[in-house]
Amino acid sequence: MTEKTILLVCGGGASSGFMAQNIRKAAKKRNVELNVIARSESEVDEYLNEINVLLIGPHLKYMEEDLQEKVSPYNIPAAVIPQTIYGLLDGNKGLDLILELLGEK
Repeated sequence: MTEKTILLVCGGGASSGFMAQNIRKAAKKRNVELNVIARSESEVDEYLNEINVLLIGPHLKYMEEDLQEKVSPYNIPAAVIPQTIYGLLDGNKGLDLILELLGEK
């Protein structure tokens, strides 16, 4: 599997940074090649040609439809991270979600 790039968006960037870091750690333990970038939702357009998956922080659920429309022409799967995963900053479950979206689980 070639390295996949995951964009994780949230409002401010602090909590998504921790979430991204925990997903990277989980991926490393499982030998999954992932590049997880945490950015603000306003930067999504800049990454459309680079990413394989878009993850959305649970507090941005209200933007899910708009973001889905943005990534849809690029065939990029997108999903809101469940609060149960995000609240615990659970990198393993975050990785599971990514693999599911990539159809590799």
